[in-house]
Amino acid sequence: MNIKVIAFDADDTLWINEPYFREVENKFADLLSDFLSPHSTARELLKVELENIPLYGYGIKGFMLSMVEAAMRISEGKISLHVIEKIINEGKAMLEKPVELLEGVEEVLTRLQHHFRLVVATKGDLLDQERKLNKSGLTPFFHHIEIMSEKKEADYQKLIKHLDIEPHEFLMIGNSLKSDILPVLNMGGSAIHIPYHITWEHEKIEATDFAHPHLKTFEHIKEVLAWLEK
Repeated sequence: MNIKVIAFDADDTLWINEPYFREVENKFADLLSDFLSPHSTARELLKVELENIPLYGYGIKGFMLSMVEAAMRISEGKISLHVIEKIINEGKAMLEKPVELLEGVEEVLTRLQHHFRLVVATKGDLLDQERKLNKSGLTPFFHHIEIMSEKKEADYQKLIKHLDIEPHEFLMIGNSLKSDILPVLNMGGSAIHIPYHITWEHEKIEATDFAHPHLKTFEHIKEVLAWLEK
């Protein structure tokens, strides 16, 4: 395969992330229960989040601001300052959560670091992702850390240019077909998809049975070792 660099997505590939958002979304729906049903509240929040991505990007702080805006919309400006304060506190609590690594991650990184250059290729808020990386204890495993505002084909091309490699020498491992897999395959790289049991609606695509000669799908990150070392 001539792979020289293996890149890892961070959220829900190296550590738990999306369940924390779902937990806060449920609390948010409870706070707005006097105005709208939980399902409709979740739908309205997602709509606001997607509208705000060009302004805030991805991450907890943009999520917090979107919750405040959605609360104002849903309540038609009647939401109390007490509820707004609760929303802000929930966002702050997310920023202070410990980083919980997914099972097998440290073993995989420990074994692969001697054979490949390992990098992190993730998107989100710079400060928040740096915080999680520092808390994770994984930073020493990585040759390079790339925190992107988006993960599109052009963003990956910029990354491999920085790494001074060709696309066919690049392997991406992640949980999102939309952000981690398809852009890499489109530029000529290889990818390993490790689905996570919870996926943000914005990251979902219909091609769940997508097949490609340079794509592997595994249920657990430790399966990567057997495939790469055979």
